[in-house]
Amino acid sequence: MHERGHTRRAFLAGVGTAVAGSLAGCQSGFDPLASTSLDEFAATQFRQGLLNQGYTDRAIPASVEKAWELPTNHGDHTAAKGSPVLAPSGDLVVADDTGRVRAVSTDGEVRWATTITQAGRGSHGTAAIANETAYVGAYDGALSALDLATGKRRWRTDLGDAIGASPTYYNGVLYVAVEHAAPSGSVAAVDAATGSVQWRDSRPTNHPHSTVALDREGGRLLFGSNDGHVYAWSFPDLERAWTHDTGGDVKAPIAVADGLAIVPSWAGTVTALDVEDGAVEWEFEADADLMCAPAVDSGTVYVGSHDDNLYAIALDSGEERWRFDTGGWVIGSAVATPDHVLVGSYTSTLYALERESGDVAWAVDNRGHVTSAPLVTDDAVYYTERAVDGEADRPGSLYKLTA
Repeated sequence: MHERGHTRRAFLAGVGTAVAGSLAGCQSGFDPLASTSLDEFAATQFRQGLLNQGYTDRAIPASVEKAWELPTNHGDHTAAKGSPVLAPSGDLVVADDTGRVRAVSTDGEVRWATTITQAGRGSHGTAAIANETAYVGAYDGALSALDLATGKRRWRTDLGDAIGASPTYYNGVLYVAVEHAAPSGSVAAVDAATGSVQWRDSRPTNHPHSTVALDREGGRLLFGSNDGHVYAWSFPDLERAWTHDTGGDVKAPIAVADGLAIVPSWAGTVTALDVEDGAVEWEFEADADLMCAPAVDSGTVYVGSHDDNLYAIALDSGEERWRFDTGGWVIGSAVATPDHVLVGSYTSTLYALERESGDVAWAVDNRGHVTSAPLVTDDAVYYTERAVDGEADRPGSLYKLTA
């Protein structure tokens, strides 16, 4: 084991379309905690909740085989692709880089498919599901709301030039990082019923596409940007709180646990910041860039790197517990279960590793690069991959694994 960590003390009433300007601060009368007829929490969203911890309490099978696959992603962009989520309807919902959003039965049957954008990179986000609606952004800069039963669009709101992040839903409001030309960026709060913009801050720069984390207990809304900074606002009043410069692009979602924001960076570091004031608690050094969404549970951080390793790091100290060499870049999302951690690699392999040791429980070979967050249900594991070598005629698939 290599110890590289070290302490450094950190409705659905209407259908609407809105175009938001470049604003800073709250719009008149917006209160994120005001009562609403909409759902308080999403039924499901990226990284398993508001804190982006990437943990599920469902156990995985001891061994698996492929039950079916469905062609999905076609593009060559190397960023992580959208992840499947399980809707209350019992269907999977997945957005892909062709610009489609589809509802797929657990038997692999497409229930409906809706094209939300013609943008070349389609969508890389994961849908948030609430109010019998799927919410997802796209690389045309628009956020869309789709009826969960039919796929019909309820509203579409243009927010900027691109949305690479997944929306975060809470109490009838969607929070999302937005990319603008220049390069510039913003963060917006959007009414889930109408698509109207309730609040916007243009403080972030350089194409933010890190999914927003919302820490209600710690009173912070935060995410990262390609300018290397983590940006934090107070919550619920949404006043600017602090920033921290990691020294490298912050592309992945930031996970929050035990009052710490866990930040992977292209500086080759994972930094733990105090959620309240942004002070550095510890910094872990990997051997290359990091843009993997970390999973955090029971005092351990699991995060992958361009150095091909998945690392297990102590949450309280930043000390390395183990590492596993996947043989390829790890740029997608780690998912922790009670006894295992799931992670995909640029070797076209999905790994299930023992959480205590990093030993391989099982591995599944695929065609394209596995960059989504695996979805674990009571009886299966689902995930998507990139197109093979980024070639549209060899698409990546959505897979179902069963025991």
